[in-house]
Formats: sequence, C-alpha cells, structure tokens
Amino acid sequence: MKVCKFGGTSLASAQQIKKVAAILKADPSRKIVVVSAPGKRYDNDVKVTDMLISLSQAALCNEDVEDYLSNVIDRYAQIANGLELGKEILDIIELDLRNRLASDKGNPGLFFDQLKASGEDNLAKLVAVYLTSIGLLAEYINPKDAGLLVNDFPERVQALPESYNRLSALKDKSAISVFPGFFGYTSKDELRTFERGGSDITGSILAAAIKADLYENFTDVDCVFAANPSIVENPEEIHKMTYREMRELSYAGFAVLHDEALMPAFKESVPVCIKNTNNPLAAGTMIVAKREHSFRPVTGISADSGFSTLFVSKYLMNREIGFGRKLLQILEDEEISYEHTPSGIDNLSVILRSHQLNTEKEARVVHRIKNELHADEVNIHSNFSMVVLVGEGMKNTTGLAARATAAISRTGANIEMINQGSSEVSLVFGVLKKDETKILKELYKEFFSPVLVQ
Repeated sequence: MKVCKFGGTSLASAQQIKKVAAILKADPSRKIVVVSAPGKRYDNDVKVTDMLISLSQAALCNEDVEDYLSNVIDRYAQIANGLELGKEILDIIELDLRNRLASDKGNPGLFFDQLKASGEDNLAKLVAVYLTSIGLLAEYINPKDAGLLVNDFPERVQALPESYNRLSALKDKSAISVFPGFFGYTSKDELRTFERGGSDITGSILAAAIKADLYENFTDVDCVFAANPSIVENPEEIHKMTYREMRELSYAGFAVLHDEALMPAFKESVPVCIKNTNNPLAAGTMIVAKREHSFRPVTGISADSGFSTLFVSKYLMNREIGFGRKLLQILEDEEISYEHTPSGIDNLSVILRSHQLNTEKEARVVHRIKNELHADEVNIHSNFSMVVLVGEGMKNTTGLAARATAAISRTGANIEMINQGSSEVSLVFGVLKKDETKILKELYKEFFSPVLVQ
C-alpha cells in the first residue's frame, strides 16, 4: 500500500486535479491521498493559503470579510466548475468557512490555524467528491475522526505517539482515503497546524502509521537536483539518497521536502519517492535508509539565508563549569532555538535563525550574558547564510574540507564559521549572505565537474 501526498501546484486547478486522478487510477495500491491547499497556477497567482491568511487577519481586526471570503470561494468554484461538479460541494465549503469565521477569537493563534487549515480540509472534500464522480471509490477523512492527535498550544506542533496506532486503521479501508494535510487536533478538540511543509509531515505520519510500502511525495519536479537549478545551470539529478542526506539538504534550503517530514517515515523505514505530478512516469528520487557507494563523495549542495550569529568571548571559558548550559538557558528563557555552536577555548558562537530575534530581544540577550555570565565580549550579527555540503561518502574522503575551503577562497569571500557534524555526513560553512550564490556555484564546480572513474 502506498501513501501519496500532492503539493499545492499539483492541486492548483481542475486540470491539475485531473492529473492526480489519473495517477491514482494508474496504480490501485495508492490508497491514501494527502492533499495540500490549492497553490499557484502561474507566477503572479495567489495561493489559497495566502488568501485565508488575509481573511483571518481581516476577521481578527473586525473588518468586513465578505470580499476576502468571496475570493476564496471563487477559487474553489473555478476548480469545481472545471471538474463539472455540482453546487452542493461549494455550499459545503462556504458553510464550513462561515462556521470557522464565527468561531471563538479569544485565542488568535488557534483562530488563525482554523482558517488556514480550511484550505487543505475543503480541498480534500472536493477531491473526494470528484474521484467518486469519475467512478473511483473514495472517501474524505477528517483528521480528528481518524485520530491525528497533536500536542497542546503553545508548544511546537507535533503528532502524539498514540496517533500512529489510531491512524493505522486507515490501511483496512477499501476506498481511497482523501486526507487533508497540515493539521491535527489536540485532546481538547482544538485544531492546530504543523509548521512549514505541514502537508509533507502529514503524509509521512500516515505512511509510518500504516507502515506503507512507499510514501510518494508528488511535486512539480522530476527529481531532486544536486544544487538549486535556479542558481546552477543543469545540475545533476539525484536518483537515490539516504534519509540523512535529504534531511541535511532540506534543512539548508532544499524546498522539495520539509526536513521535519522525513522523521516519521525514517523511524518506520518507509522509503520515500519524490515524483512529478506533471510527469508521473519519471523515476523520481528515492530516499532510503542506505544506498550503494558512489564514487562522488558529495551528493548535494544547498544554501539558506536568514541566520544570525551570537558571539560570546570570555577568558578561560573552557575551565568554567556550566558556562554553556547557562548560556543556552538564557536563549531558552527567550524562546530561541539554536542551529550550531562552534567554539574555541575562550569563545563560543551560537548560530540562530534571525526570524526569532527583534531589537528588544537582542538587547535583553546581550545584557543578560554580559551581566549574568560576566562575558568579556558579546555581540549579535545578522545577514549570514549557511552553505552545506552533504554526502554519505564524505566521512571516508580525505582532503574534502581543504577542497571546499579552497573553492570558497577562489570566490574572494570569507568563511565566518565552519562546522562538521559528528556523523560527518555534512560540512557547513557560515558566510555572508551577499556571497552565497557565488560560493554555491564554485562549490558545485569543484565537486561536480566531470570525474574520471579509475
């Protein structure tokens, strides 16, 4: 049995949904379908999720919401009309949206989640109706009824362990289960949405729950590439990679699959395949626990911006028991997570996602570190990017770091930070954002130029 997840571009229009139906017809083992909200149909189009964000913001500000609501309903109407569906499904969608708008606004975050999640939820209802209309046995599945339980607000949303046993019952259904991605319910029946790439996470959870033979993640590319094709011309295709490689590349900006989405599938050893809705016969990229040895040590190169560096220096820091713990406690108090912590004997850098910071929070952190830890120097700098080399073969390759630093040196850029994880599957370089593109291109040239196999 397979679990299939279709992204927003795969479901953006009636024409795209017809392609999804053809994919399901072609393989009867595709029994569970996870849908995103309708995405962009063309470059300047607006995603339904963005429409819903505008709608919820207007509602929270007590503005007249009818124009915002009409825009959302009209988008579904265009899809329904293109699929030759009756008015009944549109009445169901409009009633659902109005009920969500009338729900309690006492907790703005939960109200916001309610509206955002309607994009996936209502499209799942529409897709189930369409599949039935063309002769497929299909059923809309409500995540609450199916048992997708998540933790309570305000902690970061995660599926609770008991969800997996409850969701496993889906494997016994004879109909195609059309399951909305992106959200689950707490034990208090409060709807909460997953973070970025939430539908990917839902698909992975379901694949793990039923112990699927394969989790197919359908998007708009034939496969994963070794580098961003908008930066590197005609990058190499990656036909097979490990969970660890994909997780590292996703962390550093690969938009194909959200990094958190792999964890449930990884735990149950469910293979994942990235496929193209517009070209379903393409083999795609398989993501597995282990793969055969490759003569090329680097599988892929990725880069992501939006990082800041907290630099702390104190003489004899290395001899002060508990210094690191106290520093991280200050960050925890401010609800700041960290990415990397490269260090020396008298100094420590903490790499942070910049979106967690603001002027007031930065000032508090610097003040506390100076006054509570008696640091000699504390500062925070922004506009950094992380460039990551990833590959299972890196740990068995000598001189790789030297090649990488030499390549970066050729661009004339400075390396602000170097960090290699204990698994030796990745090598991370912190650089200024302005140098990101030229570094990525030079590293690709260094590690993916033609190689003569001995």
